[in-house]
Amino acid sequence: MAAEYREPLLKKKHYKNCPGCKVDEMKEMEQGLPIRPLLSIWIIVLCTALPISSLFPFLYFMIRDFHIAEREEDIGSYAGYVGSAFMLGRALTSVSWGIFADLYGRKPVIIMGTTSVVIFNTLFGLSVNFWMAVITRFLLGSLNGLLGPIKAYAVEIFRDEYQALGLSTVSTAWGIGLIIGPALGGFLAQPAEKYPNLFSKDSLFGRFPYFLPCLAISIFALAVTIATCWLPETLHKHNDNDQSSDDSYDALEAASNESNTKDITENDEGTESTSKQSLLKNWPLMSSIIVYCVFSLHDMAYTEIFSLWAVSPRKYGGLSYSTEQVGEVLAVSGFSLLVFQMSLYPFVERLLGPVMVSRIGSILAIPLLQSYPWIAMLSGFTLTLVINCASVLKNVLSVSIITGLFILQNRAVDQHQRGAANGIAMTGMSLFKAVGPAGGGALFSWSEKRLDASFLPGTQMVFFVLNIVEAVGFLLTFEPFLAQHRQ
Repeated sequence: MAAEYREPLLKKKHYKNCPGCKVDEMKEMEQGLPIRPLLSIWIIVLCTALPISSLFPFLYFMIRDFHIAEREEDIGSYAGYVGSAFMLGRALTSVSWGIFADLYGRKPVIIMGTTSVVIFNTLFGLSVNFWMAVITRFLLGSLNGLLGPIKAYAVEIFRDEYQALGLSTVSTAWGIGLIIGPALGGFLAQPAEKYPNLFSKDSLFGRFPYFLPCLAISIFALAVTIATCWLPETLHKHNDNDQSSDDSYDALEAASNESNTKDITENDEGTESTSKQSLLKNWPLMSSIIVYCVFSLHDMAYTEIFSLWAVSPRKYGGLSYSTEQVGEVLAVSGFSLLVFQMSLYPFVERLLGPVMVSRIGSILAIPLLQSYPWIAMLSGFTLTLVINCASVLKNVLSVSIITGLFILQNRAVDQHQRGAANGIAMTGMSLFKAVGPAGGGALFSWSEKRLDASFLPGTQMVFFVLNIVEAVGFLLTFEPFLAQHRQ
């Protein structure tokens, strides 16, 4: 009876002037699958993921049009610098955005992130030289810090039984955005050449051939920005007395009825203080972040290398694809990934667990990647069929790995630390992803200069190095390195 009497008093006090408590009350009254929050998170993450890789199908041609590369073989290196600028900017600000989200709320960071897409992605499409492209991408990365806070938001907006689904929604939207983005870039770049009946060479899109895909994404981001104004805030905002009561309430929810309220409160506050001091010493968190960073390096390098390889001439071991053909391949991959994540992945994750899924995904990707140079020897319908199947399988494996690591990271920390913890993850991931395009572009350019080498000539070396990174990630998923949080 004492516990029953105590609980409603605490609930009433928490609700007052606190947006987080309003969300908690909404969750208590909610029944069934929370479709609206799922859709909101999916669209926001898609919005921020689209511009990250949308440039890769046309980046080769954009660098060529800037006339900054002295030789055709050097284009890949300059493309890598532009691709890395976004991740470098995000690496420098991710922790700050995470801390800001923990202090002032998830919603302001989300709105700022989608607004940055509207402004700087549009300016990137209007770039007239190499340095303008680098600077606009860097600023887009610096001001778009919502991926870490949105993962915290995805956990906080759902009841416990739907939190894994929320994180899966983040990784699915992220993976699909990284595939659909390049598809849009491939279809919409150089519209005056592809669709002369709709766009003349003297029009805005003729003078800025890479503006249309950027504008399309920015218009979508503008609509998302307006919609997020009605997004509920999940951060609890109490004064000191309310915060103490909130800690007591959270503890009472988890404790048995005979527990003493004072002891629980002191214990909870002590745990919070200790965990804040030892966030960087939280090895289940840090080990999962390191593994996540290694696979992120691989995925970002692969994304750039695939597009460069697909559009490069046959004489260099490429496919001689147009940007439109690259877009078609990536569109098929994106649709297949959506089907997989919504149907098969939850079942596979429940059956095997997130760590085993990551291990299987990484080990299967190695022989698949090493087959790419031989795929380039095919032609016609056979090439189309095989490269589409390979791209679908590769992207399904990559997103399965990342989803599993998302789950591990968020299980390793308490609710009040998720913004900062995900900020740390985003910083590490962004640093590794900044290396990915630069290193991948330089590696690709180097491979084009060693077509007659005796050991792994041409693109064989490119995919061999990618496989080394994948193998390192695979080895790191085993104990004692990867430690799982014991609940």
